[in-house]
Amino acid sequence: MTETSRTQKVRLHVPDLEELSTVLQVGLQSSFAEVQVRVVDCPDLTQDPFQFPVKGLCGSPRITDVGGVPYLVPLVHKDKEYDMNAVAKEVELPGAFMLGAGAVASRIVGMNAELMPLVLTEAEGRPAVNASFFSSIDPIDGRCCQEKYSERFSDCSFGLLANLYACQGDPGKVIEVRAKKRTGVLSLVTSLRKTLENAYPEDSLALGGTFIIQKGTAKIHIMPRQFSSCPLNTDEDVNSWLRHLEVHAPLICQSVLVSRDPGLDLRLEHTHCFSRHGDGGHYYIDTSPDVVDYLGYFVPAEFVYRIDRPKDTHKVGRE
Repeated sequence: MTETSRTQKVRLHVPDLEELSTVLQVGLQSSFAEVQVRVVDCPDLTQDPFQFPVKGLCGSPRITDVGGVPYLVPLVHKDKEYDMNAVAKEVELPGAFMLGAGAVASRIVGMNAELMPLVLTEAEGRPAVNASFFSSIDPIDGRCCQEKYSERFSDCSFGLLANLYACQGDPGKVIEVRAKKRTGVLSLVTSLRKTLENAYPEDSLALGGTFIIQKGTAKIHIMPRQFSSCPLNTDEDVNSWLRHLEVHAPLICQSVLVSRDPGLDLRLEHTHCFSRHGDGGHYYIDTSPDVVDYLGYFVPAEFVYRIDRPKDTHKVGRE
C-alpha cells in the first residue's frame, strides 16, 4: 500500500435500531410515495441476487474514507494505490468484509475504471476472497463494460479513493428500507443522509450497506479509461470528462453515507452499483420515479477512519 499520512479515527453516534428505523420512516416519506422501514434479520447475502462472500452486514461495523477526489482531480496522482487487506488492519478489523465505492489501481488494471468493491479480506489461515466488479467505457461502442475483478486479477488493490463499509460479515439485525415511487428530487441515498442530518443536527452518524433497484432505470457515470491530461478545475470540467449513462434494473448498489463531517474532510455519500446483465458504475439517482422500487439493508457504523487524507483538498467532483 502507498505510504500514507496518519489515520484519524472518530467515534460516531449510534442510535438504537428501532429509533433509527422510525426516524428514517418519517424522513423518507417526504421523498417517496410508499415507504416501509423496519428492523429485520439480515437476509443471507451469499444468495441471489447479492452473491456476496459473507452472509451478513453485522459485527463491529465501521466506515473508512481512503484517499479522496483530490488525488483524481484536477490532475491524477497515480502513485496513490492501496490494498484492501492493509485497509482492514488499518481500521482495526483484520479479516473484515468490505463493500462500497472506489476506483481501480490503474497500474494493475492498465486503465482507469470504476470499482465496486466486495472483498472478504485475508485472515490467519484464510486467503482473501475478492468478489468485486469494475466498469469501464467500451472503446468501440461507448457503452458500459462491466467485468468481475477476480476473472482477470488476483490482488485486492484499488487506487486514488474509496468509501468503504467494513464489518465481520455476520448475520444479525439490520435496517430494511423499502421505498417506491419517488416524489421528491433527492435520491434514496441523499434522502437517507438528509434525514439523519436533520434528525441528529449535533451528531455524526453513518450508514453502510446495500440496496437493490428492483424496478426502473438509473443515472450513473463511468470514468474514461484514460485520465484527463488537462486539469479538471470545476464540477463542470469533471462532468464533461465523465461518461453519463442510463442503466436498467435490477441493479445491486453498495453505499456509504455520513450525516455530518466530524472534521475529517469526508465524502458524505458515495454509491456504486453492479448488475448481472453488465451495467454498473457510480449511482446518482433513479430516472424512473413513477415506477422505481428500492429494497435496502443498512447498518449504522460505530467508527469512521480517515486514511491518507489529502493535504491539498477541494470540493470539486464529489457529487
